[in-house]
Amino acid sequence: MLVGIVGKPNSGKTTFLNAACLTEYKVADYPFTTINAQQGTGYVRINCVCKELGVKDNPKNSICMDGVRYIPINLLDVAGLVPDAWQGRGLGNQFLDDLRRADALIHVVDASGSTDLEGKPVEPGKGDPVKDVEFLEREIAMWFKQIIMREWPKTIREVEVAKGKLEDLLIDRLSGLAIKKAHIKKALQDSKLASDKPKSWSEDDLYNFARSLQKVSKPMLICANKIDRKTSAPNLEKLKQKGVVVPASALAEFMLRKLAEEGAIEYKAGDSQFKILKPEKIPERQKPVLEKIREEILGKYGSTGVQEALNQTVFGVLNMIAVYPVEDANKYCDHNGNVLPDVYLVPKGTTARELAYTIHTDLGETFIHAIDARTKQRLAENAELKDRDIIKIVAAKGLK
Repeated sequence: MLVGIVGKPNSGKTTFLNAACLTEYKVADYPFTTINAQQGTGYVRINCVCKELGVKDNPKNSICMDGVRYIPINLLDVAGLVPDAWQGRGLGNQFLDDLRRADALIHVVDASGSTDLEGKPVEPGKGDPVKDVEFLEREIAMWFKQIIMREWPKTIREVEVAKGKLEDLLIDRLSGLAIKKAHIKKALQDSKLASDKPKSWSEDDLYNFARSLQKVSKPMLICANKIDRKTSAPNLEKLKQKGVVVPASALAEFMLRKLAEEGAIEYKAGDSQFKILKPEKIPERQKPVLEKIREEILGKYGSTGVQEALNQTVFGVLNMIAVYPVEDANKYCDHNGNVLPDVYLVPKGTTARELAYTIHTDLGETFIHAIDARTKQRLAENAELKDRDIIKIVAAKGLK
């Protein structure tokens, strides 16, 4: 899974990536600090089933800390986007090309309104975060439209004369964007356009289809960053009208995680509070900042928002669930005795057989049935799995 971190320059994208992944990419208060895409590994946070089962787990593909399981996901911070990027302005072509593989997007917005559309500093409150959201949505939709329009007259002829299916023709053109046929069908349905008469589509129709395609193939969450600044609160309410919004302070999260890494405080990503362990390790200039974070961010919003943004993107926007595959349904372990070794993120509605394919092709191809490790009931191949399920796959050809 790949989540793209997007936004205009100077909105806090790289700080968000550093906070989520404990990377230390360069951050500065001027546009285009980020030129090449920057990668990191973030984690979504769930309550592990180990405490429910009363077992000590041995995670292999994830991390468990005091009954909290952290599951890795890939993050990609791309160059800042400016108006008309789809036409190549700024670093637009590079930005959009970097996004091809993303499954979802987190739009990091300067909620304080301290930057203009170009990412240049302005008096706090003068910038408009709502316009930031609208222009970025348009840029991505125009990028999609531009790709759809390639050889459009030929596409029209093949649909209306040769009776080809529009979704079959478009999938070849759009597959490089990690777009599936189901995405195209849903976008056609949502935009209410006649797929058998593309010649009748207007420019507005093409744009609306591209916008619908973006929504279903690269859904977006808005991260209202810099929420601790005074001018952010009124903008937060306006942003909530534009989609799923999480208030956040990426800088606060990065500071807390660095201090925790150094042993100065006790804090895990996504916690609603922290505990000072070694005050002597905290620089004097940071102590009042810590108290501000405690009172004005954690106390008011319940977290710094960075972990919440990741979780909301994966479990809310992408509608994923967490499933634990095991080989021994009684001991909840693999063949080496590792208890609850793996947890997989799969789309809601995933069947038992689809999970088998996700684990290994051989398991999917020789699937017999699955077993719910909690109830010990057999599950047929088309049984839909539930969040937090513990599943044993029974296949004719086991893995060595």
